[in-house]
Amino acid sequence: MASTSSRMVASVVVFLLLLAASARRAPPLLNFIRAEMGTTRVAEARHRHCFSQSHKFVGACLSESNCENVCKTEGFPSGECKWHGIVSKCHCKRIC
Repeated sequence: MASTSSRMVASVVVFLLLLAASARRAPPLLNFIRAEMGTTRVAEARHRHCFSQSHKFVGACLSESNCENVCKTEGFPSGECKWHGIVSKCHCKRIC
């Protein structure tokens, strides 16, 4: 009898932990509903970003600002350094 009640308590605790963890990250629809109800939270648009390795950047990418400037000369709005094994390379970024 004691083991059944302890299992029940453990199940309730796990359920409450899962509920608390999921409440921290609201789904986009819930954000939209909150925005429609007049709260201060605004529904944010989520964009996917596409990356392309820079053709003009030479050497290891150690400076995000250098990478971004080179990517702008290639027609991209921004760029960032990404690691490939032991080498960091400049990747240009745009919204897909």
